[in-house]
Amino acid sequence: MNRLSLTNLPVAPEVDPRALSVGIVHLGLGAFHRAHQAVVTERAAVVSGDTRWGIAGVSQRSATVRDQLVPQDGLYAVLERGSGDPSVQVIGSIREVLTAPADPEAVVARIADPAVSVVTLTVTEKGYRAASAGLDLTDPEIRADLTGRPPRTVVGQLAAGLAQRVEPLSIVSCDNLVANGPFLRKLVTDYFEALGKVPSVFEATRFPASMVDRIVPATTEADREEAARLLGVRDDAVVVAEPFLQWVIEDDFAGDRPAWERAGAVLTADVAPWEQAKLRMLNATHSMLAYLGALRGYETIAEAVRDEELSTLARALMTEDVVPTLTPPDGLDLAAYGVSVLERFANPALKHRTTQVAMDGSVKLPVRMLGTVRDRLAAGAEPRVISLAVAAWMVYMLKTPTVDDPQADRLKAAIAGATEPATVVDALLGVDSIFTPELRDSTVFRELLVEHVSALSSALR
Repeated sequence: MNRLSLTNLPVAPEVDPRALSVGIVHLGLGAFHRAHQAVVTERAAVVSGDTRWGIAGVSQRSATVRDQLVPQDGLYAVLERGSGDPSVQVIGSIREVLTAPADPEAVVARIADPAVSVVTLTVTEKGYRAASAGLDLTDPEIRADLTGRPPRTVVGQLAAGLAQRVEPLSIVSCDNLVANGPFLRKLVTDYFEALGKVPSVFEATRFPASMVDRIVPATTEADREEAARLLGVRDDAVVVAEPFLQWVIEDDFAGDRPAWERAGAVLTADVAPWEQAKLRMLNATHSMLAYLGALRGYETIAEAVRDEELSTLARALMTEDVVPTLTPPDGLDLAAYGVSVLERFANPALKHRTTQVAMDGSVKLPVRMLGTVRDRLAAGAEPRVISLAVAAWMVYMLKTPTVDDPQADRLKAAIAGATEPATVVDALLGVDSIFTPELRDSTVFRELLVEHVSALSSALR
C-alpha cells in the first residue's frame, strides 16, 4: 500500500501545506501535540486565511517521529474515535521536523528565527527538569547545557534561542503543570541567572499559561490498519483521539499569534480556575482509575470505569473532595463537567491503557492530587477519597515489579523490604521530592493512607 504524502493524498488537509511558512516552533512532537495544538493551528489557518503559522516540530528524544513524518511530507492523520463510526482527518500544519539529540543547533536556530514568534511545548511534567519551585541545577543535562554545549534540554534550547533574538517570543507551555506559564518563566530565569547573563529580549518575552484537554491514547497496530482502510494509504504517524478538544490560553502575547480563538480555543485573562478544575477533577480521577484499575487487572481506563465500585469512587472523588476546593470559572458547571469526565473515560473505542496513565506518578501526584489534600486538611475536612487515590499509587508502586517513573529507583529503594502498610506509607511519605512537610506531619492524612493501603493490599492477596 502506498504511504501518505503530498503525492499520495486521498483526503487533503483543509489548508494547502505547501502554502504554510513556519511561524511556530513546538518542543515535544508527540501524539498529544499532533492531536491537539497542531489541529487547532490548522483550523485557525483555514478560518483566517493566515498562512504564517506552519509548525517546526522538535522531537526531544528519539528519531522515531522524524522517521514517521519526514517521508510523509509532514502529513499525518487524526483517527477520531467516539460513540459512532471512527473518522479520519489529514493534518498538514507540521512543516518541518527536527530531532534535538541529532541536530541541537538547528533547534536553536529555529527558535531564534525572526519569522518565528510563538514557541509551544508538550514535553510532559518531567521534561522541565524542575526541582520544587525552580530549575534543578544539579540535573546533569542542565549542567551540561550550562557549560555551553549545543543544548539538549528544553530550558536550554529556549534560553539559547532567546539569546540570539532581537524580537521577543511568546512561549506557551501546554503541559499539566500548575500556572505552567509563570512556572516556565521561572525555570528560564533560573537558567539565565546560572549563566550569569540575561538577554535584554527576555523582559518582553511572554509566557502565557494554558490548559489543554483531549484524551490521546497510544496508537496501536489496529489503529494504523483502520486508518489505512479509511484513507486508502498507509500512515505510519497516525494518532488517535476522542472527539472532545479544549484549549484555554491566557491572552498575554508578545506579538502576533495564530487566530486560535477562531478555531475553538478560549482566550482568557485568567486560566487558573480552568486549569485547577481540569487537574483536580479530570487528571486526578484519571490517575486514580489507572492505579485502582491496574491493581484489579484492568487493561484500559474504560474497563476500570465499567467497574461499578471504581466508577462510584471516581464520582465520590470529584464531588466529595475536589469540588469543595474549586472556584469554577464563568461558563463551567462543575457537576456537569464531572459527569462528562466519566462519560469520556468510558469511551471503549479509545483503549487508553491504565499503565500508560499510571506513568510518572512522582511528578503527577503533586499537581493532580496533593493540592486537594492540602486544601481539604486546611478546611478541617477528612480527605478520604483523595487519600485513597494516593494510597492506590503507593500500592501500585509496591506491587508492580517495574514502573515507568523518573524516580523509580528512589521509590523502589524506599519501600524495599517494607511489608506492613504503615512501613510502606512512612517510607513513601519520606520522599521529599513528592510530599511536603505539612503532608508528612499530618496525622489525619497518614492514618487515612495506612487504612487504605492496608485494605488495598489485603484485597490483592
